[in-house]
Amino acid sequence: MAEPVRVLFVCLGNICRSPTAEGVFRAQVEAADLAEQVQIDSCGTGHWHIGKSPDARAQEAASRRGIDISGLRARQFSPEDLDSFDYVLVMDRQNLADIKDIWHQNGGTRPALFLDYGRSKHDEVPDPYYGGADGFERVLDLIRDAGEGLLADIRGRLA
Repeated sequence: MAEPVRVLFVCLGNICRSPTAEGVFRAQVEAADLAEQVQIDSCGTGHWHIGKSPDARAQEAASRRGIDISGLRARQFSPEDLDSFDYVLVMDRQNLADIKDIWHQNGGTRPALFLDYGRSKHDEVPDPYYGGADGFERVLDLIRDAGEGLLADIRGRLA
């Protein structure tokens, strides 16, 4: 069997958007019967939450859609991730700029905005951390949509 396609989702603290993306996309990959061919991880550019569970509001929003992200733990992005992953997908322009700085120095997989794979007119997944519950629902909608596009791209890669 060929090497699995490796996908990394990146946000700021790895407690809201990127673990949500990891959980949602894992469910999409499993539903497509591609779990053996696609590996998924998430991380943050910041170090504040290393080792912590996803935000309780993110867990609750995901759980309402049948997705359990409670077992995930935050980790910080490492330059080696650019060599280890086939997709390095970032939630917003500021974190993309931070990862691109590292990419310009180290090479590897070119980072991109995750929502580039979606049909939404938005290019950033808004950070729901300082908002209400509706922000987490919006994040789930944007991630689900972009995940469908990403899955189609990966299917083409695996074909």
